[in-house]
Amino acid sequence: MVARLVLVGALAGLVPTAVSGQVDPPIIAITEVQLAKDKQLRARRVSEDLGELQSDPSAPYRIGPSDILAVLVWDHPELSGVPAVLAGGATDSGPLPVAPPGFVVDHAGMLHFPYAGLVPVAGLTQEQAALALAAALARYVRDPRVGLSVQSYRSQRIYIDGQVKNPGVQPINDLPMTLIEAVNRAGGFLADADQSRVVLERGASLHVLDLRHLVESDVNPTRIMLRHGDLVHVLAREENKVFVSGEVPTPRALPMHSGRMSLSEALGEAGGISAATGDSRQVYVVRRGMAGPTVYQLDARAPGAMAVAEEFELDPKDVVYVAPTSLANWHRAVSLIFPSELSSAVGAAKP
Repeated sequence: MVARLVLVGALAGLVPTAVSGQVDPPIIAITEVQLAKDKQLRARRVSEDLGELQSDPSAPYRIGPSDILAVLVWDHPELSGVPAVLAGGATDSGPLPVAPPGFVVDHAGMLHFPYAGLVPVAGLTQEQAALALAAALARYVRDPRVGLSVQSYRSQRIYIDGQVKNPGVQPINDLPMTLIEAVNRAGGFLADADQSRVVLERGASLHVLDLRHLVESDVNPTRIMLRHGDLVHVLAREENKVFVSGEVPTPRALPMHSGRMSLSEALGEAGGISAATGDSRQVYVVRRGMAGPTVYQLDARAPGAMAVAEEFELDPKDVVYVAPTSLANWHRAVSLIFPSELSSAVGAAKP
């Protein structure tokens, strides 16, 4: 039987550890130097996102196609209050709906107005559009005084879904549409909303915002302005977990606390590293990114290693894996091939 055990050990040493042709990702040691690099990278990423998203909340509303404008020409009531769709007429289902009095900006951003003809108003503020219309009317009306306002905001909208009370479309009007304003209009966050993972999709760009971290960093989230076509998705806490597996007493999926969890906390909630089978030199964090997976390694036996683990922040969907010792691997391999012989050998070795 001893010869058979020796043969198993020899075979175990000959088994390749990786598939031929497979390229393993580089392993990055978790050290104080790496922690400093990660913090700089996170701060730079947040700064770049905020620089693109922040703008002046006092900027005026700009008119767009499909907006309905209310126009008043002083001393010329015949030019004011023309309906966008003339009343009257009927269909099989009843009378045609009557639109509110006003002037619709067409798909090309032009305002059709009596005598003035086509006036380009898309992209203009209300004051600028009033001046443009007055200039067009000046050819027919002496010293025209024009009052203009947006009566119905229909050209710009954002979309909000996820863990808010009333998900759906929110029109952009004369009130600044900040991220906080959009959430409030949607009824606020639900109880299981994760305010640390608010995803803002703008065109081909994706921004993940941590509102609590912004407040703690003295960054006012009301300066994050939304634009036409933006999609805001509020994730649930259950969607942001880390996974602990390997040689720990209780492998499990752990929900993050307000979007945060350190490597030390994850190991602690899983019961720590197994004293009998876990290799404390091989604690891995596998993180999948756009360019592929990244693997971090912690040597928990090194001086100050647990202090470093406490500072190492995990990302949602990270996998924490504690590798077994070489003896544990050998024991399991032999147990699978010769379960009865190994048990007999262990029993015979006991005094």
